[in-house]
Amino acid sequence: MAKPMTKTQLVAALAEEMGADKKAASAALDAVTSVITREVSAGGAVTLPGVGKIYCRERPERMVRNPATGEQIKKEADKVVKMTIAKALKDSVNG
Repeated sequence: MAKPMTKTQLVAALAEEMGADKKAASAALDAVTSVITREVSAGGAVTLPGVGKIYCRERPERMVRNPATGEQIKKEADKVVKMTIAKALKDSVNG
């Protein structure tokens, strides 16, 4: 498996793709990240066309096991961020 792309590498690739400088690409990436974070934190969802849908899901209270001791403990209800991958991206990877 290849190493994941770092933020610096992503900014450089965005700048090249946009035909802009790295400062503008970095600002664009930060703006997109900020919008996604704000929307998902508020309970909404964001669809990135061709990539997927990012959303927040609530998990109910449940019993979990401590692997070190085997003790059963109650875990409070919480929220988790999920992402569903778009069919177009799946097809491009597999085809």
